[in-house]
Amino acid sequence: MLKLASALLIGGLASTASFADKWHMPTPYGDGNLPTQIAYDFAKEIKDKTNGELDITVHSGASLVKHTEIPRSVKTGQVQMGELFLGILGNENPVYKHDNIPFLATTYEDAKKLWEAAKPSVKRRLDRDGMVLLYTVAWPAQGLYSKEPVNSLSDLAGSKMRAYSPSTSRLADLMGTTPTTIQNPDIPQAFSTGIIQAMVTSPSTGVTSQAWDYVNYYTDIKAWVPKNIVVANKKAFRRLDKETQQIIMDAAAHAEAEGWAKVVARADKDTQILIDNGMTVSDPSPELLKELQAIGKTMTQEWKEEAPKDVGTILGNYEG
Repeated sequence: MLKLASALLIGGLASTASFADKWHMPTPYGDGNLPTQIAYDFAKEIKDKTNGELDITVHSGASLVKHTEIPRSVKTGQVQMGELFLGILGNENPVYKHDNIPFLATTYEDAKKLWEAAKPSVKRRLDRDGMVLLYTVAWPAQGLYSKEPVNSLSDLAGSKMRAYSPSTSRLADLMGTTPTTIQNPDIPQAFSTGIIQAMVTSPSTGVTSQAWDYVNYYTDIKAWVPKNIVVANKKAFRRLDKETQQIIMDAAAHAEAEGWAKVVARADKDTQILIDNGMTVSDPSPELLKELQAIGKTMTQEWKEEAPKDVGTILGNYEG
């Protein structure tokens, strides 16, 4: 009955698409996160610029569609638009994995350069799957959360590590830990019940999940700078008149610029919140950094071997 009710609800939402006046945008993260706040601004700009003729409702915190189901829901037209963490698409095509390769791009400048290198391939792949790429929002660089200090990977040996994408599962393997898939809302319970003992994620996720309640240490390894992407169903987008399409793309450009401009300040703010709540925040030891960089090289090579042509083009554009 619950599945039937959910199908009827989503079906009812999708039926409004034919009028092109009421769209629904599920997002995976709560209202305290920067990507969600930008999504609200994005929807408001579109409503204002179209004089209310296109009204996008943002359903935050996976309240309408579970995170892992958002891509399929947009692709099939069950919803007209959605936001997702790009890395969760890694099993669908290797071009999506650029977003979760550790130590390939560890600064915001390099992450933006990597995104520009990968964007043409990502857009083509999304287009084949019936989706239009609208914009991205970067997350703060990823750090290591643990209950005990970590000076080398041996300190994590045998522990259970949170994973949230194919690449983070592989990372956990190479770190000598056991990957356990846990989505954002389930992090506190997973730690409190012993399902995981460590994770690599942003200071923002640490704040929204109140990491200080279950871990004591945050090692700022700056492993990579991942992104959320916002996509629209291609058929729904094409049904709109050209003027409305342009309004959406302009709002998307503004949203992307806002996200990249604000992410650095949000990272600093959220890291300070971790400190204020009693967590020990430190840079990685030389030994740990060397071990993690070696893993990054291994994962980059494995990524290249998955799709030499596509990945080679991305890396060539990035490194050239």
